[in-house]
Amino acid sequence: MAGRRTSRPDPGAGCSAWPRTLAVFLFTDQQSVTAGEIAERLDARAGSVSAAVKSLVSVRLIERLPAPGSRREHYRLRDDAWATLFTSQNTVIQVMLQAAQTGIDTIPAGDPAHRRLRQMRDFYHFMLSEIPALLERWLQHQRS
Repeated sequence: MAGRRTSRPDPGAGCSAWPRTLAVFLFTDQQSVTAGEIAERLDARAGSVSAAVKSLVSVRLIERLPAPGSRREHYRLRDDAWATLFTSQNTVIQVMLQAAQTGIDTIPAGDPAHRRLRQMRDFYHFMLSEIPALLERWLQHQRS
């Protein structure tokens, strides 16, 4: 079609860059890495790495570090990355609970969807109630 631009997809973009970028943090022997270093190690486009780093920061798996004397941002895997990631799922669970409750409030009780939505709500209520104790057990396990 005339006048329509298409671009080729970046094979390192999106979901595929996220696990590869996380792998750099898991396997590095450095205290911190820059996005440029990640891109170089992965032979990936800077934009793909930048998006993956933003995503990892947003779910709090990695964190920015001050790097005196450097103009680049440095990142490292958080010491509490896995517990933090698990805890951040509470937001997702809250959204799912709200969606289920909205459906329950609008669908008649005899409708099969009403039953499924109640089950969904009850499951997520259960999960939310179990997460604090599970994380406490994890912390105790880590201390021993």
